[in-house]
Amino acid sequence: MKNCLYAAGILISGLCFSQETGSKVKASFFDGIVVAGYVDHGVFINFTGPNVSFTHKGLKLIAGMLPSLRIKEDHSSGTKNSPVTPNLGAGITAVYKKIALQIPVYYNTKTAAENGAWKIGIGLGYSFR
Repeated sequence: MKNCLYAAGILISGLCFSQETGSKVKASFFDGIVVAGYVDHGVFINFTGPNVSFTHKGLKLIAGMLPSLRIKEDHSSGTKNSPVTPNLGAGITAVYKKIALQIPVYYNTKTAAENGAWKIGIGLGYSFR
């Protein structure tokens, strides 16, 4: 019985603590990445939100939602919107070591002056993990 327990312990430790690091796909709610960038004549600051990521060696690719603060001056006549607004975008982020490159898309709603449209941007950031 004692030998059986030793064999089971060695087998479990070999499976759980192996040193091989292969590619893996993972879902998460927050990856610890902060990005600042440019979209539609304004600036955004976001944190990667719920996502699906693929990791291979030192490169991590993330596709997910981007809770953001958008900073954009409202040039319309009459009542103006706040220059800082919360917004939810979606996009792809590539992280190599601690540097993140992001391509987000945000939806601008219809206004009296223009139709609603998706706007694409680009951002650069830092990964804390």
